[in-house]
Amino acid sequence: MSTETQPLEVDDDLVAEDGEEAAEAPVEVAKTNLAKRRVIDNYLEERRLQKQLNDYDFDL
Repeated sequence: MSTETQPLEVDDDLVAEDGEEAAEAPVEVAKTNLAKRRVIDNYLEERRLQKQLNDYDFDL
């Protein structure tokens, strides 16, 4: 057994091309998911505020 390590040859060009294609799709999905989450959060906030208005006693 040899304790000497040999450097690995890596083709960076192929990895960069595959990485670029794979990186584009998740960014769009993340933006879409974030937009959907914001819409849901806004809707829930609106419902919470409407409930507070309905529960508020205006006859103080």
